[in-house]
Amino acid sequence: MDDRVSYAYAVLRGHGVPGGALEALTGVAGAPVRLVTSGPLAAAVSPVPAADFDEDALRRHLEDLDWLEAVARAHHTVIEALSAHTTVLPLRLATVYLDDERVRQVMREDDAAFTEALERLAGHLEWGVKIYVDAPATAAEPPGAGEGLSPGRAYLRARSAQRHTRDQAYRAAEEAAARVEAIGRELAAAHARHRAQQGRLAAGAGENVLNDAFLVAHEQAEAFRSRALAAGEGLPGVRVDVTGPWAPYSFAALPGRARSEEDPADAAP
Repeated sequence: MDDRVSYAYAVLRGHGVPGGALEALTGVAGAPVRLVTSGPLAAAVSPVPAADFDEDALRRHLEDLDWLEAVARAHHTVIEALSAHTTVLPLRLATVYLDDERVRQVMREDDAAFTEALERLAGHLEWGVKIYVDAPATAAEPPGAGEGLSPGRAYLRARSAQRHTRDQAYRAAEEAAARVEAIGRELAAAHARHRAQQGRLAAGAGENVLNDAFLVAHEQAEAFRSRALAAGEGLPGVRVDVTGPWAPYSFAALPGRARSEEDPADAAP
């Protein structure tokens, strides 16, 4: 058995990438990136060690944050490099096949679905919108507000003021979210909601309460970005971050299949 398997990054149209675009591009494990073609379709792949991507090894690696981060960074780098030239259908992290011929077989079997997905995504990129609640840990009181109170009553008053401030911030975040959704309905072709980020995934101060993705046409991108950034204006304790543009990771499900179902392009054979 060959000690290498084919790691697949994305499906795209084979004619969309210039000949020299892949020459300096390296992927997972520092491997070169090449195109495997099937008719008008192509898949970007790299040869990677089979021992690192069998079921048992992947289970171990997925608990190793450093390994996972390195693979995710390489995966993302390849997809973003390709998306600078053409529409791409990103595949899930750690999508591997026995060999290039198996990659071709998958593209042949789902040719119509891949083609329809690429047509749907053409001319669009993904933008992310995150809303954070950044209410202060303590609420400021007017001068003299606690005078004449016992320590216990002063403490309770301070806690009540703190809760009031946080409640106001959460209500403001709901208003910001409603504004973002309205902007998306007007300017985006599709909308995906993701779980709010916590821990190492959360960027910056505050609590992430909304983590959404929008599929936006190139000609609407600047309007979407500027209006989404303004969604938090006049709302104290709320911060809105806009990221992108990215390849359309959140909208890569094949037509007619729920995102929770296993796509042939995502499954290791």
